[in-house]
Amino acid sequence: MALLAGCVSLLQAQKRMVLIDQDGSGPGGSDQMAMLALLQAPDVQVLGITIVTGDAWRDEETLHTLRMLELTNHADVPVVRGAVFPLVRTEEQTRLEEKLDGKVTWLGAWGRGPTMLAENGAGTPPAKLETHGPYENPPMPEGLPAAKPLDEDAAHFLIRQVRAHPHQVTIYAAGPLTDIALAVSIDPEFASLTKGIVVMGSSLNPQTSDPEFATDPRHEFNFWFDPEAAHIVLHADWPRITVTTVDISLKAPFTQAMLDHFAKSQAPAARYIAAWSLRRYYMWDELEACAWIDPSIITKEDTVYMDVDLSHGPSYGDTLTWDEKLKPATGVRLVHAQMDLDLPRFQKMFVDLMTRTPQ
Repeated sequence: MALLAGCVSLLQAQKRMVLIDQDGSGPGGSDQMAMLALLQAPDVQVLGITIVTGDAWRDEETLHTLRMLELTNHADVPVVRGAVFPLVRTEEQTRLEEKLDGKVTWLGAWGRGPTMLAENGAGTPPAKLETHGPYENPPMPEGLPAAKPLDEDAAHFLIRQVRAHPHQVTIYAAGPLTDIALAVSIDPEFASLTKGIVVMGSSLNPQTSDPEFATDPRHEFNFWFDPEAAHIVLHADWPRITVTTVDISLKAPFTQAMLDHFAKSQAPAARYIAAWSLRRYYMWDELEACAWIDPSIITKEDTVYMDVDLSHGPSYGDTLTWDEKLKPATGVRLVHAQMDLDLPRFQKMFVDLMTRTPQ
């Protein structure tokens, strides 16, 4: 028994550790499927999930995430609530800016639905989503979870886990960066004690007819929703910063063929997706997760110095980038921006992960 216990401990020690910070809207969808990719990976240990307002409000996202964990046999993973609001941007300010500067396609927790990916790749808008207050939780079609989140705030949970495993943990940030910015601000050594951070964020020059990005190529929701947080995070002392850009995400659609494959599987993760991930859209966060698990699916990356526009005008929250010669003297950091991928390999990898039944 002692030998067996020793082997189990060795296997756990060899797993790559990750902390997930996610705006876990649901049921199903990109946010939940991305977390599942990390949860399903056999060589990955998810130390916990922190939830931040973004695509939906924090408390609603927390319930959907807890229920997803129960339905997919991952209920042992702790969930912690994070920030309800961005550091500076407000809903009221944003609605005024829309009247002055033009409409924003996706407001996340604050309103309108996203552009959807149609059969031919063109965008078609869905019905308008009903909005509700930050502490109201609409009925959950997948059922309420039995589990509860930990009685701790996200920033201190992240700091505690990183300090318990110095230089071993990667931060996976797939929503607005409010929780990460708070952790960086509370603990100046937080970023340097990690193995690095991977971020779903930024947009450089996406080649697309999707009006959300074709008319505003430097706009990306996670940076836009909390620009000040993104600025803080991009300036922190991470060993490595990797960003999954809009440019590459638009090349990775969630297809009907993938959904049909999941519908035939008996694996809990696949059954969850088949039941609740019915929209076909871009695989924003799933690509970020899978590229961290297996970086070889990325076929092109650019190294650029990156920041976020904090001027309160039409470009507030837009991505800023420079090369070595043109960068400002403001402490901007070099980031690895993912630009292209092996799409068939990524799609196969994701399907394989979701149809796997963890031992």
